[in-house]
Amino acid sequence: MPINELLLTEFDQEMSNTRKTLERVPEEKWDWKPHPKSGTLGWMASHVATLPNFTVGVIQTSDFEIEGHPSPKVKDASELLSVFAEQRQKARDAIAGLTDEQLRETWTLKYKGQVLMSMPRYNALRIMCFNHLVHHRGQLTMYLRALDVPVPALYGPSADEQGF
Repeated sequence: MPINELLLTEFDQEMSNTRKTLERVPEEKWDWKPHPKSGTLGWMASHVATLPNFTVGVIQTSDFEIEGHPSPKVKDASELLSVFAEQRQKARDAIAGLTDEQLRETWTLKYKGQVLMSMPRYNALRIMCFNHLVHHRGQLTMYLRALDVPVPALYGPSADEQGF
């Protein structure tokens, strides 16, 4: 089985869980912050919704320069799910087109020309894309909990959803 097929199985599961989480974001709390050092709910939800775009960048480049790289924007809660759906599909299509050889190639992340890290593209996808998204989605669920918004069951029951 090609490696990209294994990645797609995981990607689809994580995107389903991400959508379930984004659907819960309350529009009226878009500017709410859990702590002065934290981003707003809108910032966190937007970051989660647009992170699949980074997957496309990892796949389409061998050297990714953070500074000046355009990224999709979410203006408000009304755009959240549509932007996510668009970015999710672009990322899925990019993963579907990968070969095992491309997944073994070295991928490099740079900031202002300075190399931050280099690793096989497969590792970049798993660590910088998939795990990164799961990390921020976890933060988003804590924002929801603090706002007393029911947290969806993702890998098993949540305190709000006991059954499947």
